[in-house]
Amino acid sequence: MRDCKESFSMDHGDREKEVAYGSSTPRVSSPGSWLQRPVFQVTLTPAHVGMAMLSFTLAALLAYINLLARPEPTSALDNGVGRLPFMGYNTWNAYVCDINETVIRESADLLVSLGLKDLGYNYMNIDDCYAEKNRTEDGDIIESAERFPSGMLNLTDYIHDLGLKAGIYSDSGWFTCQLYPGSFQNEERDIKLFRETWNFDLLKYDNCAVPFDDIIREGMVGKFTRMADAIAAQAKSSGKDPILFSLCQWGREQPWLWAKRLGQSWRTTDDIGPHWDAISSIINQNSFYTWSSDFYGHGDMDIVRVLSGNGDLTFEEAKSHFTAWALMKSPLLIGTDLSKITKESLCILTNTEIIGINQDSKVGTAITPFRWGKNPDWTNDYTYPAQYWSGESENGTVVMLLNVENEPADMFFTLAESPWIRAGRQYSVRDLWSHTDNGTAVRNLTVTNVPAHGVVALLLKDAGDEPSGLQPPCSIPEWCIDQNGTRVDQ
Repeated sequence: MRDCKESFSMDHGDREKEVAYGSSTPRVSSPGSWLQRPVFQVTLTPAHVGMAMLSFTLAALLAYINLLARPEPTSALDNGVGRLPFMGYNTWNAYVCDINETVIRESADLLVSLGLKDLGYNYMNIDDCYAEKNRTEDGDIIESAERFPSGMLNLTDYIHDLGLKAGIYSDSGWFTCQLYPGSFQNEERDIKLFRETWNFDLLKYDNCAVPFDDIIREGMVGKFTRMADAIAAQAKSSGKDPILFSLCQWGREQPWLWAKRLGQSWRTTDDIGPHWDAISSIINQNSFYTWSSDFYGHGDMDIVRVLSGNGDLTFEEAKSHFTAWALMKSPLLIGTDLSKITKESLCILTNTEIIGINQDSKVGTAITPFRWGKNPDWTNDYTYPAQYWSGESENGTVVMLLNVENEPADMFFTLAESPWIRAGRQYSVRDLWSHTDNGTAVRNLTVTNVPAHGVVALLLKDAGDEPSGLQPPCSIPEWCIDQNGTRVDQ
């Protein structure tokens, strides 16, 4: 595990004094400290009680309304590929159209030499602009003679010899987004080229150059179904595994409702930008449909923008970006020039504990918000998205705390606010960024001095019954009642 910035450290205060004092307020952290060791907190102040009751009542009402209005989720496309979110590299953000076979080979080499392939980054994906502007007389897409003089099969052989998989790009319209040939009305021809002739393993399928309505006579579902059907037919006729189908539909026609019928991932938002507002906007949008991700179907939040050396994201913002993408089970595609990647970026991309949640073989679902924080629950706010998230994992409950403020902040939550936490139990706390075990939390957990736009990622494991005799008898005082019928929350 590479070391991240050393100025961020745990506050290793005297835990015995914390227990003895029984304080319900967090200590002030020492200079340079960003995460306080969890404190035993066995009482709730009236303010906490009121906030908890209001938050849970509103959340329950809105969640019920949302469930009534939500269509049944579609069944995932389990065709033998794409069970877990794919990881790798995509050329677009770093190179746009300035790609060639040398760039692809060097990027593939760096995935291996930097140790990224060994951590699961095993797709080397070529984006737009690899082809000639026109199809051949026979109707085929052809690689650029100038950019790829050795041919695509030669290049995919090179990628495969490195132990990597190869990804290619096309579009569901007449043209790609850069006006190279698209695949509309050529789906069967193109998938045979991509999968059999060129031997690619993944297809990113974009949404530009949409045909006129009187030509296509389809909605978005039908337009992308054309390629999905071609992929299934090609796999059946060739006997090869189907190509992994990654839909790039931008989220405007609610692909989280239907795309998992067709492919293994679907874009949930527009393209990512090189600044915090773009990150927070995507997190905000995904807070309303993370429920749709599971095995064989993953909401794609777009390419990962880690530190590029241009100051587009701070170190803390880049950590938050990567953590949110990974824990929401998005595919993890690096979009930085690997020859110029920073030590800090490698520290972020190689966090095996965060990657382990993304690649969990037992639990395929994403984290979801259990409290918005700054805003009332279910608020659609691009600037201040949900702050308190949790989800299941093979090894415990995952918690993500996101500081959306422009200055450091303390963050507090009651453990049982997460639906994956059992009342009356205590939990060991593992920090997934400092890679340290940080004691046991009872009922509540306070994290101090979370950096502006920073993140805390925790793994909580059941550590047995909480100490007996704690008051109040319910950590969440909503209809808390004695067996004799006496309400104790009033």
